[in-house]
Amino acid sequence: MSHTIAGIDVAFTDANPNFHHWWTDFNPSTQILPKGYRREPDRLALKEDLIWEKDVAIPLRDGVHLRADIFRPAKLDGHKLPALLPWSPYGKTGSGHHQTTEFTWLGVPKSSLSGLEKFEAPDPAEWCPRGYVIVQPDARGCYNSEGDIFIFGSQEGRDGYDTIEWIAKQPWSNESVALVGNSWLAITQWLIAAEQPPHLKAIAPWEGIGDFYRESICRGGIPNFKFWDLLMQEFNGKNKREDVVSMIEKYPLMNAYWEDKKPKLENIKIPMYVLASYSTGLHTEGSIRGWKYANSKDKWLRIHPTQEWFDIYQPETNDDLQRFLDHYLLGTDNGWESTPKIRLSLLRYNGPPVSFRAEDNYPPKRTKYETFFLDGTSSKLTADAPSTDVITTYQSDSWEDDGAHFSWTFSRYTELCGFSKAKLFMSCDDFDDMDVYLIVRKLDKEGNALLNYNIPFTHQKPGTQLGDIPDENIYKYVGPSGRLRASKRMTADEPGLTDEMRARKDPTELWYPHYESQKVTPGDVVELDIAIWPGGIVFEQGESLRFEIKGHDPILPEYPPLFKSLTNLNVGKHKIHTGPKFKSSVTLPLISY
Repeated sequence: MSHTIAGIDVAFTDANPNFHHWWTDFNPSTQILPKGYRREPDRLALKEDLIWEKDVAIPLRDGVHLRADIFRPAKLDGHKLPALLPWSPYGKTGSGHHQTTEFTWLGVPKSSLSGLEKFEAPDPAEWCPRGYVIVQPDARGCYNSEGDIFIFGSQEGRDGYDTIEWIAKQPWSNESVALVGNSWLAITQWLIAAEQPPHLKAIAPWEGIGDFYRESICRGGIPNFKFWDLLMQEFNGKNKREDVVSMIEKYPLMNAYWEDKKPKLENIKIPMYVLASYSTGLHTEGSIRGWKYANSKDKWLRIHPTQEWFDIYQPETNDDLQRFLDHYLLGTDNGWESTPKIRLSLLRYNGPPVSFRAEDNYPPKRTKYETFFLDGTSSKLTADAPSTDVITTYQSDSWEDDGAHFSWTFSRYTELCGFSKAKLFMSCDDFDDMDVYLIVRKLDKEGNALLNYNIPFTHQKPGTQLGDIPDENIYKYVGPSGRLRASKRMTADEPGLTDEMRARKDPTELWYPHYESQKVTPGDVVELDIAIWPGGIVFEQGESLRFEIKGHDPILPEYPPLFKSLTNLNVGKHKIHTGPKFKSSVTLPLISY
């Protein structure tokens, strides 16, 4: 069967028929899992009896049926209960290619989860005793759900809408549903909530991309599909799956197909509890933008200082989420509305983080945007434009060339908090385009570049040393990064924003249409405005910030197969022009004390 999105024919390929972690056969049925039940000897035991409705058929508007596992607290059987819906293609009950407890250094031991949970979702063993029904569907086309697998977009939004309205009609339902979960499970919350299902009462998108094209698969206009290719090769199903890799190769510019994967944040008006971190290579911008530009009046943002999967399974995190959900799904007067709307964390790298400080906004209203100029003579950042024109070069097509570095040493305690941006004047004699990568790093007082370790060592195995931790972005954070393909450098006022939404923009935010390509004449100097993702870094007096410009991705890979996997357009030397004629600069959101 062929499919079109926004009038564009969509490429599909075979889903992976080899079901991963498939530990229980397809069997529509109802059973009671008794208190003390363990899926495996080293798994978390159930605290109380659970009712497990297995492989339940959920009808969608086009006649397709999903299959879902539904977990209910047996002690409340006969009561009307709220439901939590984690939406993803990863397997509905501890199945799927990825399992949280397979990541050795994550700090989430196997014994802390029952194995009944979806990957990146709340555990039924934890949440049914809290008085919630967990509805875990396999998304369209996944495993035994009918149809073909779609990747984000309005189709997932409509499917989620239909599932929520089906849940509201079940005899155990109090007609209140919330969307929950992390990563894919957060991304789809933006899309489903934008469809405005009547019985969706709240969402908790915990770290999720918003604009799939602009924030990930073609961030900065640079096609970057290796992560998605490897991930989607593992998607299990009996039919077809959408082939976004073929689509980005065929349609590298923005079009209606890619716009379909951008959620209509302006349509989201229900209460929301948004989680964000700096440590993800995928979700930081989308999480912040989702919180900022959704039209909900009741919205909370918590920026945590660790890794997303680690955070969602901490006991205090579950308690906090329950207060939010109880308030909006049960009407409990528990004081949730007095919770600070913004709880901010900042990374020290070489010391404990600033954790969950209550703030008036993100970034805080007292933030000042300070512009520093690149001085090619001294390799420093300066408060005033340098008096001498200098060209600094790096070999753009070499992973061994670490690029150009410009540093600033702080004379007093200072916090970087928010979006940064750079204005660079660059040229290349050898080619008609450039892929430019940026990163902001922290240096200690001795000038050593630091890494932030995302999982607290108190949750690692005893005796764990720094050198034991793999060089992966899951575990080690370098700093806020940016990237841009010169031919897609055009910026614009983002369409669809109301005057009220525009008032929420920070002076360092940039938006790229990416609808056209304008090549650069070899040797010509071109002005590049490059967005840098939100960051949160503490600098003590005497510590330094280093702004780096490179020809390759500056962050660590999400996992080893992605190392040096990004194919660039870069050829030959890139030239950075600094001085009074070409005032290359970086603008940083800073709070000084």
